[in-house]
Amino acid sequence: MIQLSQIRKSYHTEYTHLEVLKGIDLNIEAGEFVSIMGSSGSGKSTLLNILGILDDYDSGEYRLDNKLIQDLSQKQAAHYRNQFIGFVFQSFNLLPFKTAIENVALPLYYQKIERKKRQEIAMEYLTRVGLRDWADHLPNQMSGGQQQRVAIARALITQPKVILADEPTGALDTQTSYDVMKIFKEVNDQGITLIVVTHENDIANMSKRVIRLTDGLISGNETVQVGKTQSAQ
Repeated sequence: MIQLSQIRKSYHTEYTHLEVLKGIDLNIEAGEFVSIMGSSGSGKSTLLNILGILDDYDSGEYRLDNKLIQDLSQKQAAHYRNQFIGFVFQSFNLLPFKTAIENVALPLYYQKIERKKRQEIAMEYLTRVGLRDWADHLPNQMSGGQQQRVAIARALITQPKVILADEPTGALDTQTSYDVMKIFKEVNDQGITLIVVTHENDIANMSKRVIRLTDGLISGNETVQVGKTQSAQ
């Protein structure tokens, strides 16, 4: 599903040159559930932005479902994101003036699906994450865990092949974090590839593989077995 070969990324200002990714080689198969870990400044957020086609890379190759992702126009990048990728963020990124069902249905609005149909589909996805009875509530009327479940439903509604989650449990308490990860496991069981950026070892160990970044390079690649990790062969 995802192949990265010698991906490099730097940021430049008038006075500085900061190399963030220094040659990333990584393969993620369709249907995998992978966590990416690393300290602040390790490059994990930059890597996630490249995977999500939100940022360009300087050199190397990124293939998504065997398609070369390189030098895309904004329109092309948006097309691939809409076709392949769903996003879940730490801060939920829900529109505060729209109800849960309206937030979930929003991606279908951009696909020009008529209102009644997108409301029906959004209700199906809210039901899947256990929030049918909260469909008409605004984000500020819901807990953090409920808001994150709305965000997951919104990510799922376009039926993406890959979901990218950036610190999805970072703003949640422990039990709510585990509840969210349970939903992610159920999503992964349905064949969707999941990539989660986290700094929490217990959250990472709920995935099936842990990729560790240090100073812009992969320093660890471990499979997870019953709450433990083993170095991948």
